[in-house]
Amino acid sequence: MQSLNSTHSGRSERTLQLALFVTSATWFVASDILAGRSARGLSERFGLDAERPLLAALFLLFLLAVGFSILQAIAHRHSSLREVLGLPMRSTSRREWTLGVAVGWGCVVLAILPMTLTGKLDVQLWLQARAIWLLLLNLVTLGIAALAEEVAFRGYPFRRLIEAIGPVAATIGMSLLFGLGHALNPGATWTSVFVTMLAGLLLSVAWLRTHGLWLPWGLHFAWNASIGILFGLPISGISDFASVVQTRAFGPLWLTGGNYGPEGAVFSVFVLLIAVVVLIRITRDYAWDYTHKPIIAGGYAIEVQPPPAHAAMEQEAKPAAASLVQILPVTPQARSVGEEPKL
Repeated sequence: MQSLNSTHSGRSERTLQLALFVTSATWFVASDILAGRSARGLSERFGLDAERPLLAALFLLFLLAVGFSILQAIAHRHSSLREVLGLPMRSTSRREWTLGVAVGWGCVVLAILPMTLTGKLDVQLWLQARAIWLLLLNLVTLGIAALAEEVAFRGYPFRRLIEAIGPVAATIGMSLLFGLGHALNPGATWTSVFVTMLAGLLLSVAWLRTHGLWLPWGLHFAWNASIGILFGLPISGISDFASVVQTRAFGPLWLTGGNYGPEGAVFSVFVLLIAVVVLIRITRDYAWDYTHKPIIAGGYAIEVQPPPAHAAMEQEAKPAAASLVQILPVTPQARSVGEEPKL
């Protein structure tokens, strides 16, 4: 009877988590639409065309925080906002973010390297004051947008899906959704969708190894910033972030990705697969610290009494009590040292 109750309770919990995932995913889609419209309305009213992507990212992050917090409260799980978003407070958060930046930057450099060596890039520089301002604005925008996207795909919904169907199936499912979510971007192809799925796999592994968004957020930000700002190439088909450096790629689609950018190149598939292996190796300490549950002893403390024969042997082995030794007085000598001998 107890086994049946536990099975029924487990199914109910998984159903609840699946419902929370579907609701949170729906909320993300609605929030994305609402954030985009709100940013467009404000930018048109106050002439903030350059700031529109930043406004959209800020609105989206705010709506996600509100919606996911409400869902957490409905599920009767009291957590701080940082925990709901997937940004736990811990001493290694800055190092994790920096490590993610290093991995993301390295991936982009490796993906761009063949185009650089074959001379397939046409680079132009724009060094006016307006370009510097756009550079700073785009860096902030990409940072907030990467965080909002990570919260939406690897934050609250991803954890609910893990509890519903397990980490492997959840990782595959979220990677598919991440790739399909970019299928409508300008210049998208089936190759770009597949590469984006692998990028989603890499980011999901980053969360699974650390149980936090610090590392995947840094990786996502560095990936986008390196492509769009450092090299001036399209980010998932979007060229609006190239300011100081503006680059055009020439050559076969499998190498350059065309108008979609490096994420549409076949060569990026190998780059991302290598990145997954590297990421697993360099996050062993984080995986041990943050993903392994501590071993807790179970059962009841008991003291087993020794058998009677063993107790008797211990009694026999005990040393006998030491007897008292009496020291008798010494018989006095016939004469003292200083006494003259008698003749």
